[in-house]
Amino acid sequence: MESILSLLEQTQKAAASVRNLTGQQRSDLLLNIAAQVQANVANIIAANQRDLGVMDDADPKKDRLLLNEQRIQALAQSLRDVAALPDPSGEVLLERTIEQGLSLRKIAVPLGVVGVIYESRPNVTLDVASLCLRSGNACVLKGGKEAHFSNLFMVGLIHRALIEFDIDPAAVMLLPTDRKFVTELLTATRFVDIIIPRGSESLIKFVRENSLVPTIETGAGVCHTYIEKTGDLDKAAAIVVNAKVSRPSVCNSLDTILVDREVAAELLPKLKADFIKWNVEVFADETSYAIFEKDGYPLLQRAEEEDFGREFLDYKCSVKVVNGLDQALEHIRAHSSRHSEAIISKDEVKIERFLREVDAAAVYANASTRFTDGAVFALGAEIGISTQKLHARGPFALEKLVTEKWIVKGDGQVRW
Repeated sequence: MESILSLLEQTQKAAASVRNLTGQQRSDLLLNIAAQVQANVANIIAANQRDLGVMDDADPKKDRLLLNEQRIQALAQSLRDVAALPDPSGEVLLERTIEQGLSLRKIAVPLGVVGVIYESRPNVTLDVASLCLRSGNACVLKGGKEAHFSNLFMVGLIHRALIEFDIDPAAVMLLPTDRKFVTELLTATRFVDIIIPRGSESLIKFVRENSLVPTIETGAGVCHTYIEKTGDLDKAAAIVVNAKVSRPSVCNSLDTILVDREVAAELLPKLKADFIKWNVEVFADETSYAIFEKDGYPLLQRAEEEDFGREFLDYKCSVKVVNGLDQALEHIRAHSSRHSEAIISKDEVKIERFLREVDAAAVYANASTRFTDGAVFALGAEIGISTQKLHARGPFALEKLVTEKWIVKGDGQVRW
């Protein structure tokens, strides 16, 4: 294939058939897809195994690629959750009659064709399709070659459901994996209304610099947890361990521990047993290095400047000792990707200042950053976590897949 423009045009045409469905029909369509997924757990796993067999076991992205029965059942439940959410399209946002006698209504309408570029996360295929279809949008999916067989099989299930509902299957289009088509997608302003990259910082940077289609950035997370001197250190240790090791390959996992100098010598040894259990490699600044070294921590490196502001996506983290809240806030300001940031403290004044001043999509007090997730926030699913400020911020979910349209009715009025 030399060009994907014909595929994109097919999706643009198919978008009208999705828009014309009623809210109930869209909900029923998602329930049908959920049933297809549950009926094909073994086949999805088999397709996923073909992808897993190609990826190096040492690659931290392998966990993102994995689809087991538990995760597939969770995907089916997510489809049902999205189906149960209110349809955001068609909502009347404003209604009035102006002095010229014109009747005005501002309503929420689907964006149109949503393009999503993502890497080794086949769950994104179902998440994006469900959110787009529920909100009356069509979508084009540019998945990575790492998940080719998984994506291909799941899009086949979606197409089966679309055909049953007499919808053109091009409404959910899986594009070829060849990277040569990315630039063509990013410049297809006639056929694609918005591009959402979800993946590595390098992918997001490429899309940001090369797209002519409006973009919303999602995915990259450089997340900090700051332990303030009044914090409960046992809770702090548990939160840090959870944020680092529960799923280190995802964007809401912890990358940097900031700890007040007054409690560093007491807190850091509390991490030792769990960090050893999970083989967490620590990149420590001078002060924390001395504490870890004295405690005999085996997986220890001296931090370089580039280890702060680094998204590890692995069993690795950096540690910096700070002199209080001001220095912690300055470090976060300099190195955060504005995804998710946390403070562990009992000082309500400092907590409120942290929550107010930290510029991020999600800020936490005394909890793990791992909660930043559309499904966890009761949004059904997400396309990704938006770290920018226009249109959407935080979990990019159903209610953000619409724009506005003005409906104007008159009776012969003209304006000179």
